[in-house]
Amino acid sequence: MRVKAFKAWRPAEGKATSVASVPYDVVDTKQAAALAAGNPDSFLHVVRAEIDLPEGTDPYSEAVYDRAKANLERLMRDGVLVREEKPSIYLYSQQMGDHVQYGVVATCHVEDYETGKIKIHEKTRRVKEEDRIRYVDRQNANTGPVFLAYRDRPAINAAVEATKATEPLYAFTAEDGVKHTVWKFADAAALEAAFGEIPATYVADGHHRSASAAKVCAMRRAANPNHTGDEPYNWFLAVMFPQSELKILAYNRVILALPGSKEDFFAALKDAFEIDANGVAVPRKAGEICLYIDGAWSTLTPKKMPEATDPVAALDVSILQNEVLAPILNIADPRESNDIDFIGGIKGTRELEKWVDDGRAVMAFSMYPTSMDQLFAVADAGMLMPPKSTWFEPKLRSGLLVNTLD
Repeated sequence: MRVKAFKAWRPAEGKATSVASVPYDVVDTKQAAALAAGNPDSFLHVVRAEIDLPEGTDPYSEAVYDRAKANLERLMRDGVLVREEKPSIYLYSQQMGDHVQYGVVATCHVEDYETGKIKIHEKTRRVKEEDRIRYVDRQNANTGPVFLAYRDRPAINAAVEATKATEPLYAFTAEDGVKHTVWKFADAAALEAAFGEIPATYVADGHHRSASAAKVCAMRRAANPNHTGDEPYNWFLAVMFPQSELKILAYNRVILALPGSKEDFFAALKDAFEIDANGVAVPRKAGEICLYIDGAWSTLTPKKMPEATDPVAALDVSILQNEVLAPILNIADPRESNDIDFIGGIKGTRELEKWVDDGRAVMAFSMYPTSMDQLFAVADAGMLMPPKSTWFEPKLRSGLLVNTLD
């Protein structure tokens, strides 16, 4: 892996709490506006700039990209964000309850993504990828890091332990109760060398951000007859976490419409699953799927499990897709269907019940979480998971460290 220190733009002293925001893709416009209300320093003015434009503004309009650029420039001009004098690599920890994870913040080379050293496990949606391409190109910056995972390395673990004992740059608890802490590594070169021994990293979260970084680089590479591969546009912002510290939550499904009657649905379901009306809302093990319909929970167990040699087919989300969503509910491509939505496991099964009880959905599926070993196995095989197979918590805050492409 090629990993490099960078001259970060970061919040000035005392500004980290007011600047740092949730990522752009975990809130809608209304939620972003509420979170940023009364706080001109909030990075939501950069990553969800439509909150500063008239209500109803298309979030993919040119006006939004222009306002995002202007808002980022304002934070820099007014000294809310300040730039480091020399390149550095950072340590970023998040604590949610008893769970703590430590990530190394640096820039990664686009060629490692293009050649498969940075491995993916999901397809991207064209509209979201095009949005991120325009956003990065217009901003000339990576304002939200890609979330990468790697297999633990003793040398990196030792550097992390030593840095944790130093004085942090920032330490604050966000409104959701997650504690965020950022340190600076004393020896960036040692981290660059340690990651140079790692054969691959894995995109845990941020497939659209990594794809857009590659596309922006390709555009600028094509426009530069003197391209060398060392230009700033070849590098993108990432936070790299060891596999042992990461926690994947379930990514649950709600079905908004049925193609036929409930009677037909259950008749087809019984052909492929044992159905136990036991009231259990959370799968107790891999291979179980919990169904909520008509105010009650049941556990579904496949009558025939797929071959374990296929890492994608063996996923619970694949079993649901292949045995229920496609053949029974006519949802062949969940990315394009208007009959399905996805609910992060952080919201719990009560959220699924609310969707169904309120009439927004006709049924919900509670899933067993995909494991890190399964994610690595799929990516190592060069295969792709069904969409929305993993939900990582806690989420990375935007605005703590920004990488500009100059």
